[in-house]
Parts: sequence; C-alpha cells; structure tokens
Amino acid sequence: MTPNDPLEAKVEARLCYAIKVRGGRAYKFTSPAHRGVPDRIVVLPGRPPIFVELKRLSGKLAPLQEQECLQLRKALGQEVFVLYGYPDVDEFLNYIDGRPSSLKPFGGR
Repeated sequence: MTPNDPLEAKVEARLCYAIKVRGGRAYKFTSPAHRGVPDRIVVLPGRPPIFVELKRLSGKLAPLQEQECLQLRKALGQEVFVLYGYPDVDEFLNYIDGRPSSLKPFGGR
C-alpha cells in the first residue's frame, strides 16, 4: 500500500462515509452461494439502488466479477459501477450528486 494507492478497505470506507453523509446506505453485499457479486449496494433517497465494486488503483476485476457485473447491467438492467481508488469514488459522488463526472456505469470491456 502507498498513499497514492490505498488498500481496497480504505477506498470502501471513503465511499461508505460519503454515502452516509448524503443520507444513504452502502450495504455490504455478500452472497456465499454466488461468488463475484459487487461489494456494495448503494441506496440513496429517491433513486434505485446502485451496485458498486471497489478496487484499489492497481486492482483488477476478476473474470467472475466482470461476468456478474455484466449480468446485473445488461441482463437485469441494473446500474453498476466499478470504482478504482479514491479518484473514481470522488467521480462517483459527483455522478450521484448530479455534478459533471467522467465516470460511466460499467459496460464490460
């Protein structure tokens, strides 16, 4: 871990705190019988839930995670984001706050 590439747990904590401040919840999503699901389900007042997979800047999406994100996004029509490090968390917050953001929902490679 370096200051420029914090551990995934720190990235996750930043997201959870920011969502809480906005009156929402970032529920931890685990499914023992179904591996590869995104890390968090973000629920904000007045909008549908958003699935979020968090990675550190140097992290990589595992093939099973990519498959699950694609299933949620394309087959089930859910909003899914994969966030790499603090910069993507900040862009995601801009997105949910309705400010300009370069971040786009997950669409696969």
